[in-house]
Amino acid sequence: RPGVWKMLMVAACVALLSGLQAQDLPGQVSIILLGATGDLARKYLWQGLFHLYLEEVEKGHHFRFHGTALTSTEQGQEVIAKVLESLSCPGDMAPGHCAELKAQFQQLSEYRQLKTPEDYLALSKDIKAQVEHEGLRETGRIFYLSVPPFAYVDIARNINSSCRPGPGAWLRVVLEKPFGHDLHSAQQLAAELGSFFREEEMYRVDHYLGKQVVAQILPFRDQNRAALDGLWNRHHVERVEVVMKETLDVEGRTSFYEEYGVIRDVLQNHLTEVLTLVAMELPVNISSAEAVLQHKLRAFAALRGLQRHSAVLGQYQAYSGQVRGELQKPDSFHSLTPTFAGILIHIDNLRWEGVPFILMSGKVLDERVSYVRILFKNQAFCVQSEKHWVAAQSRCLPRQIIFYIGHGALGSPAVLVSRNLFRPALPSASWKEVEGRPGLRLFGLPLSDYYAYSPVREQDAYSLLISHIFHCRKDSFVTTENLLASWVFWTPLLDSLAHEVPRLYPGGAENGQLLDFGFSGGHLSFSQPLPEQLVPGPDSAPLPSDFQVLRAKYRESPLISAWPEELIARLAGDIEAAAVRAVRRFGEFHLALSGGSSPVALFQQLATGHYSFPWAHTHLWLVDERCVPLWDPESNFQGLQTHLLQHVRVPHYNVHPMPVHRRQRLCAEEDQGTQAYAEEISTLSPAGLDGEQLVVLTTSPSSPHRRMSLSLPLINRARKVAVLVMGRMKREIAMLVSRVGHEPKKWPISGVLPDSGQLVWYMDYDAFLG
Repeated sequence: RPGVWKMLMVAACVALLSGLQAQDLPGQVSIILLGATGDLARKYLWQGLFHLYLEEVEKGHHFRFHGTALTSTEQGQEVIAKVLESLSCPGDMAPGHCAELKAQFQQLSEYRQLKTPEDYLALSKDIKAQVEHEGLRETGRIFYLSVPPFAYVDIARNINSSCRPGPGAWLRVVLEKPFGHDLHSAQQLAAELGSFFREEEMYRVDHYLGKQVVAQILPFRDQNRAALDGLWNRHHVERVEVVMKETLDVEGRTSFYEEYGVIRDVLQNHLTEVLTLVAMELPVNISSAEAVLQHKLRAFAALRGLQRHSAVLGQYQAYSGQVRGELQKPDSFHSLTPTFAGILIHIDNLRWEGVPFILMSGKVLDERVSYVRILFKNQAFCVQSEKHWVAAQSRCLPRQIIFYIGHGALGSPAVLVSRNLFRPALPSASWKEVEGRPGLRLFGLPLSDYYAYSPVREQDAYSLLISHIFHCRKDSFVTTENLLASWVFWTPLLDSLAHEVPRLYPGGAENGQLLDFGFSGGHLSFSQPLPEQLVPGPDSAPLPSDFQVLRAKYRESPLISAWPEELIARLAGDIEAAAVRAVRRFGEFHLALSGGSSPVALFQQLATGHYSFPWAHTHLWLVDERCVPLWDPESNFQGLQTHLLQHVRVPHYNVHPMPVHRRQRLCAEEDQGTQAYAEEISTLSPAGLDGEQLVVLTTSPSSPHRRMSLSLPLINRARKVAVLVMGRMKREIAMLVSRVGHEPKKWPISGVLPDSGQLVWYMDYDAFLG
């Protein structure tokens, strides 16, 4: 049974650690940090590893630290040397002792380039040789992958095949988020990693679980069971707020943010993890990782499905401009990516039925702060006026428990409990009462109205998590089941919001009440209407929200018109829907794409926004190709490769470039490139395409003049033909083509009339309306 197996593995971890601590034979742990020269490693991970060394070295543990990256050896060594020199010791450590341990850590740390399977094999051999040379035994290896997720599978394959420790030693592989983009991609990534590692070998990091206050939520609930058992339910809790506010924007990170947005970046992981710690039933033994996981999964199962009206979205005003600048988008581009979100969640179980849980996060807000606030119902009525209330103890004051994660007015992590609730119990060795700070108010009340406790010694999240990895503490990490349960919950909402236009907000203190929202039943909505200054005036560029998608007729065929961003999103969505239907019915999908500048935005949208597209079953063809080498910047295939193929997983044998360059010549008729492409098409066509010339050489008025193209008879056999027309420069030709008849020799587009399929025009407002 899975549960028994997991308990056995926990027991195995304990047994291994017991053996390590017993020191029957001196053991060594090798920690390999991949991406050791990156931002995360330089800011947090090396310091966390040094903290682990300070904690464990005097207990008799032996370590080696291998920083690795794709960077050259000389450059990497230079970066790592600077990082190691900047490491700091706890404030209460004697400077001399600190200097001694820091020097030891530097001696035990090295940098090496890690790129090829041979590099992994060499690393493994070097670890074994070093362990043997020092007369030790290898206890285990920790691989910390501080790299983009697209690199996980290749790295996992190399670790599994060439760099696993020998018999009797354990392996732990640490993975940073994001873990997928939706349920399908998360399932795919989990399956791929699961083919190389066992579940107990993987540690998915959500660094919020390493924050001291978040890590204290379950222990706090456990140590205060007597006081909380009667309060922690729908009869007494008015609402729960889980909040992360930030003042910074995403300048320099728009590529990542365009792909993920605030919900995927913060709510689906950090805030959801915190939500489950508050909402889950408390296990009898909170030290049991298996029990905590099972109770978390039950909390996920009780979450009511989210609807479109469960969310409000916002975007700071400067965001689209930053995206245009960093990602070379046209001036007409308006992003639909939210940088602010408020979500209303309900939990359908006896404990929480009817209690609203509010998750909220945003960029460029008025302050930087994170907290969980449990606000209790106030069922008391005080007859005497406020001036007679006993200070900080009156039952008519608000009653709340706040897990203050960090920053904000308080400036440090803390646990706050209203004095009119109860005096909480916290471990005195690690938590102390906060000293009074006159004038400081939190949630409308002076600090003196709370029992307030802060950590005796503040510790960063990564130091705590690295310590838990070493000690095999799986309860601080996201398991596969936990991850997929979260995506099951969030993916339907994300799909429903994909084309939603977020409310613009100026940022900082100027936001005022613009982002305030309220709820009634299961519906969430902004409290304030949009102020007039945010609505574009007569000289302003219209926003996507100012027009709906226009459906009409053009040349007697369906026309879809919208602003460029919405038009591209619609076309990409229609292509994906056609692909899914075709694969379900025929097992494969054939997509022929034109070149030029107009489809570039479509290629980018398909590459970054459609993670359920059945690429593995899709054949990609070209409608036309310039008579230039395939590596030439003018090549349509080169554009397709740059903007789409390198970002998606299409089997190489499913990609069909036009053979314009044969025998070191370009489009020579005697080289029979058109016949070769026609034969390739006929071979893969389920219906057969005999009796027609399928591929032809044509002449274009613009350079390069010679081209290879699919013939009109072949194009007209397609099930669907989409014609994309974008930009004000196309307005004149669009008007002209609207008036011409069936003249394919003069106007080839007029000859596109699918025999049994459908022609649909996708035209943006600039091309259609000028």
